Amino acid sequence: MVTRLLDFWEGNSLALLCALAASLYLLWLALVLSVIDIRTHTLPNRYVLPAYPIVAALLLTAAIAAQAPGHAFRAAGGALAMAGLYWLLWAIYPAGMGFGDVKLAGVLGLFLGFLSWQHVVFGIAAGFVAGGLWGMLLIVSRKGTAKTAIPFAPAMIAGTLATMLLLPA
Repeated sequence: MVTRLLDFWEGNSLALLCALAASLYLLWLALVLSVIDIRTHTLPNRYVLPAYPIVAALLLTAAIAAQAPGHAFRAAGGALAMAGLYWLLWAIYPAGMGFGDVKLAGVLGLFLGFLSWQHVVFGIAAGFVAGGLWGMLLIVSRKGTAKTAIPFAPAMIAGTLATMLLLPA
């Protein structure tokens, strides 16, 4: 996202402001949802569902202002792809993942898809790697077992943010 912001900086101030506002919103949402999920193992609809129109509007405006409609189409595709994959995982084994994670996946997919399909793939993978590492850390520290339920939203968010920051657009 950093390189995309730099591209917008050179090209269009409205695109830059909208993409920056979307990124700041993601940071706020990441903090709020991570804290809630760690404490309660839930992702409240009052935070997740409004994120769809807010993020979609900001990223769509950025794409239109930058005269890059492909970004908007990829963002929609990224949301569908991530939400679809997480829905499939939830449908196969509902005890392994909450439906809040499915809903959050679509929001994260908007951001990753806005950047590229490569970001979507790496963001999904990074989220599962982060979740696996967190689970292994709990097992090694003897604070959990292989059957211990962990909040997955922080891992999904960490994977998304790491991909947005580290993978060039």
